[in-house]
Amino acid sequence: MVSATHQLKMKAADGKYYKTDVVDTEQILRLIQSVPSKKAEPFKLWLAHVGSERLDQLADPERSIEQAMRDDKDLGYSDNWINQRLKSIEIRKELTDEWKKHGLHEGTEFAFLTDVIDKTWAGKSAQEYKQYKGLKKESLRDNMTNKELVLNMLAELSTKEISEAVNPQSMDEHEDVAYHGGVAKEAWRNLEAETGKPVVCPYKVKPLLQQKANQNDGL
Repeated sequence: MVSATHQLKMKAADGKYYKTDVVDTEQILRLIQSVPSKKAEPFKLWLAHVGSERLDQLADPERSIEQAMRDDKDLGYSDNWINQRLKSIEIRKELTDEWKKHGLHEGTEFAFLTDVIDKTWAGKSAQEYKQYKGLKKESLRDNMTNKELVLNMLAELSTKEISEAVNPQSMDEHEDVAYHGGVAKEAWRNLEAETGKPVVCPYKVKPLLQQKANQNDGL
């Protein structure tokens, strides 16, 4: 073995598991670039186009936002949902900036505190939430309804505001802040009590939006 591959046990036709060479997405794209065949030319042109677009977005971040909005629109998301999602990204960034200011690191610490927030307001960790919606690699937030996004934003905004007010120093103190930041739980309970409808939805958002669009079209 001299290539940049890894080996994972995968099920074969005989039902047994054998170590099989696998590569990740980046390695596959590099492999395509190295193929001398003319049949690979369309893929190489596409890679060059995507690379050029990405460089433009790095030079002008507003283009990246506009592209994300177009992509979401093409996927069937409504303008209202897209606006909510963009706002949720902004609030999440403010929260993670606050954590970074206190010396916390992306990865385990961010994930732990996010789970505290999610468990407090929604009763589920991020992974449990994804399982509840039947998600695998898909983004949890990209599959939240407007109500879920709003309550999640309230929880994260509250956590950031409380953190700024109390200035936590230890991880235990950050955990306590994240717990109290889950004030959206009360809003969730009150909304369900008033409407009789569940807030935390077990469905993926995209199929729901497409179903509503079809109903509006009379289909």
